[in-house]
Amino acid sequence: MSGDGAMDERLRARLAEMEESFESTGRELADPAVLADFARYEEASRRYAELRPLVASFREIKAGWEEAGEALELAEAEADPELAAGFRDMAAARREEAARLSDQLRAALLSADPDDAKDVIVEIRAAAGGAEAALWARDLLRMYERYAERRGFGVESMGSSASEAGGLSRVAFAVKGKGAFSRFKYEAGVHRVQRVPQTESQGRVHTSTATVAVMAEAEEVEVALDPADVKVDTFRSSGPGGQSVNTTDSAVRLTFLPTGLTVTCQDEKSQLQNKEKAFRVLRARLYQAMLEEQRASEASGRRSQIGSGDRSEKIRTYNFKENRVTDHRIGLTVKRLPQILEGNLDQMVDAAAAEESARRLEEGG
Repeated sequence: MSGDGAMDERLRARLAEMEESFESTGRELADPAVLADFARYEEASRRYAELRPLVASFREIKAGWEEAGEALELAEAEADPELAAGFRDMAAARREEAARLSDQLRAALLSADPDDAKDVIVEIRAAAGGAEAALWARDLLRMYERYAERRGFGVESMGSSASEAGGLSRVAFAVKGKGAFSRFKYEAGVHRVQRVPQTESQGRVHTSTATVAVMAEAEEVEVALDPADVKVDTFRSSGPGGQSVNTTDSAVRLTFLPTGLTVTCQDEKSQLQNKEKAFRVLRARLYQAMLEEQRASEASGRRSQIGSGDRSEKIRTYNFKENRVTDHRIGLTVKRLPQILEGNLDQMVDAAAAEESARRLEEGG
C-alpha cells in the first residue's frame, strides 16, 4: 500500500492486526478442541463475524491501491498518449474509490465499541431524595422497559428491592438483543428529576436523583471466577420493610472476597435461578471494573464514552414543570418529556452517539 495517502500508519497498523486476528480466529474455529468447547467456539464465532466485514473492506482498499499503482506503471510505459491517459484515469478512479472506502472504514472503527453487540445489564439505584428518589427509580425502569420494547430487545429481571411508598431502592435487569449495549451505554450516570412529588401538599418542586450503571454482560471466558474467591450465602427473600415473603432460603448473596463486592438476588422462587442471575451480575460488574481500569490508563479514555459514564456524573435533568429533558454532556434540550418517559429515547441516544463519533474524528482516532 505504498503511496497510500488516504490511510495513516496508525489506522493501517490497526487493520493489519485485525486481519491477523481474523485469520488466526479462522484457524481456531477449525480446531477440534475449540469445536468441542461450546463457550470457546461461540466466542470465536462472534469475534470472527465482527472482524469479517472490516477485514473485507481493508483487503478491498489494499487491492484498489495496488491496481492504481499498476495502472500508473502501465501509463508510464505506454507510448500511445491516448492509452496512457486512459491508464491514468483508471488509476485516479481506483485511488478515489480506495480513499472513499478508507474514510468509511475509519468512521466505522471510530464508532465501533467491542462490546456494542452484547447484551447489557442495567442497575438503577435511588439516590438523593428519599421516597421520591425511589419512585423516580421506578419511573426510569419503566422508561427503559418501553425503550427496549421499541427497539425489539428482550428484558429480563435480575433482582430488585422495593421501598415502602411503591418505589424501588434498587433494580437490576438485563436487556437482550444484538446491539443492546450500543443503545444503552450512554445512559450511565446520574439522572435528576425536578417535579412536585405525589406526597407534596404545598405544590413545591423537589429535586431527586437516581443513578444508572450500564454494564456489558460478560461471558464466562471473559471473566473467569475462581469459586474460592466467591462466598455464597442463602437466606429468605424479604419485601418492603424487611418482612419475609418466602418460607425457603431461596435468596442468594454473593461476596467477591478479593474486593468485598456483593450481589444479591431474591426475585426468583428457585435458589438455583437466583444464584445463576447473581453470578451474571457479578461477572458484569467485574468486567466493568476491568474496563474502567483500562480506561483510566488511556489518555483519551475508552471509545464511545460521552463523559466518564460514572455514577457520580449528572448526565440528564428531567424537568416536569417545563416539559423538558436536558442532556448536560452534549447541551441538548428537548421539550417532549412525556414521550421520553414512554421510551422514545432514540433522539437522545443518537445525539450522544453522534457527538462521540464527531469528537473522536476530530481527535484523529
